[in-house]
Amino acid sequence: MWSNSCLPNVVTYTTLLLGSLRKKQLARCKRILGMMINEGCYPTPSIFNSLLHAYCIAGDYACGYKLLNKMESCSCRPGYVPYNIFIGGVCGNNELPSSDVMELAEKVYGKMFDAGMVLNKMNVGNFVRYLCSVGKFEKAFSVIREMMCKGFIPDTNTYSKVIEFLCQASKMEKAFHLFQEMKGNGIIPDVYTYTILIDSFCKAGFLQQATNLFNEMANQLFGRMLSAGCVPNSVTYTSLIDGHCKAEDFVKACQIYARMRGNGYIKDVDMYFKGDETNPTEPNVFTYGALVDGLCKAHKVVEARDLLDTMSAANCEPNHIVYDALIDGFCKVGKLDEAQQVVTKMSERGYSPNVYTYSSLIDRLFKDKRLALVLKILSKMLESSCPPNVVTYTEMIDGLCKVGKTDEAYKLLVMMEEKGCPPNVVTYTAMIDGFGKAGNVDMCLQLFRQMSAKGCAPNFVTYRVLINHCCAAGLFDETRKLLEEMKQTYWPRQVEGYGYRKVIEGFNKEYLMTLGLLDEVSENASSPIVPTYGILIDSLCKVGRLEVALELHKEIITYSGVSAASKNMYSSLIESLALLGKIERAFGLYADMARQGCIPVIWVFFLLINTLIRTNKWDEALQLSYSICHMDICWHPREEIIDGI
Repeated sequence: MWSNSCLPNVVTYTTLLLGSLRKKQLARCKRILGMMINEGCYPTPSIFNSLLHAYCIAGDYACGYKLLNKMESCSCRPGYVPYNIFIGGVCGNNELPSSDVMELAEKVYGKMFDAGMVLNKMNVGNFVRYLCSVGKFEKAFSVIREMMCKGFIPDTNTYSKVIEFLCQASKMEKAFHLFQEMKGNGIIPDVYTYTILIDSFCKAGFLQQATNLFNEMANQLFGRMLSAGCVPNSVTYTSLIDGHCKAEDFVKACQIYARMRGNGYIKDVDMYFKGDETNPTEPNVFTYGALVDGLCKAHKVVEARDLLDTMSAANCEPNHIVYDALIDGFCKVGKLDEAQQVVTKMSERGYSPNVYTYSSLIDRLFKDKRLALVLKILSKMLESSCPPNVVTYTEMIDGLCKVGKTDEAYKLLVMMEEKGCPPNVVTYTAMIDGFGKAGNVDMCLQLFRQMSAKGCAPNFVTYRVLINHCCAAGLFDETRKLLEEMKQTYWPRQVEGYGYRKVIEGFNKEYLMTLGLLDEVSENASSPIVPTYGILIDSLCKVGRLEVALELHKEIITYSGVSAASKNMYSSLIESLALLGKIERAFGLYADMARQGCIPVIWVFFLLINTLIRTNKWDEALQLSYSICHMDICWHPREEIIDGI
């Protein structure tokens, strides 16, 4: 080209770059990229992302880091995707990275944070885990807190990973402190978290017997208190009641409450009352609050309301927390009139409704489809000194979308930002799903790009919802890009069985039934991406985009090998090729399938035989018919195919 004075342009370079990338010729990619930039031709962000992903897969993080810096010099500012690709590549493996590579990951994290971007949930967990594994516990805590400032909410799994590493490093005090912080942030520890702590405390000699953490701790603590002449007070008993309520042991919680009020000997809880029994400890407002909240969460709202009357009789004035718990309880069981009566009583007592009160009412009103009242509540909140928070706005946006009022929901999304309340991933996902169901997929994609640009990381559900709507609208190129981004940012590579379920959960049921994926969840837990490819391939075949479907099929077979899901992909492709009369290519796929020990279902054979007959290849048709009789085939032919032969 140069000898003919014909200079390559950005299209030429991009074609060369993509071809080399497909062949995994990274050294050539590097040379082409250098030539491209010297000529003033800059790759698109998606090309940069693909190159970065290829470097990370190859373990060449130094080149990946240089590429990130090169993006900035090419006026292509790295966004959410490239930062997650790099950190996910370093920390998304089971092997511990070298100190040099970990240092690069920390530098990239610093740049990402300064740019206002965030890690996705999986990468936060993995990055924190690796920091803990090299003893950088303070840095790990700092990452969690910084991401929380950006809207990230650590879940039980994230906290448990860090607690486990702290316990393994014998940092028991820090582990217990983080455990307390976890509960303080409203994250409920699961059995895994408790097991880690119980095991570690036992090994450290803090608890000799730990078969039942709660009872064991309660018995020992009370034994020590009483032997030291320290009589339990209302705070102690309130903690016990709250703990039993959270453990859903409402019988024992109510027994402790009854015993506090001096209701005689109760065997199951008498161990807690071996002090001065002549002066029973009266329940206070916090005691009642814990019990009311526990009963409401168990939908025992009538008993909870009776406690409110008991409080008044005992001259114990209910506070805002007690009222809010009861209002939420009535709303959850669909008793809106009773909830409003409690609101009225609360107002008479001098307590104004707060954001939690309004959120409970809004949730119920949406479920009852009383939209006019919802808008009145919103107006009242905006006029008062009680502005809605992100949870309230998200409830309203989701509710409006569910009843098809997406324009009103979008106006609310814009308004919440104007009021200084940034939407979170749940808000954006609800809005994307609403526009998707209304058939406005362009707006879905616009919102998806908007959330990433504003530093809000998409999660499993966001990708799942958007991929499903793009598929339904026939936007297969966009769907494929989303799938690639999902893979590159390490959703859901490391979650195995859980990830598999999350990815396919909620996809169009017709697609899933066609592909037989609903029966394969337990069989293919280690291949979470396969179902999404299956949906794409089947959809592309149906709309006649066969070449793209074949390319995708080649990619997924290389990635995952043959499985029950990939057998369905083979069948879809063979069917499409046969119907188009491309018999050689159809038989090529059939031969490839047979070589790997996979036999198509019977209707695929009928299609192949029918195509051979239509092309006057009678000998081959007879030979294939004969071979069917000697195969172990699933005999479930499709009627329309049989009728056509």
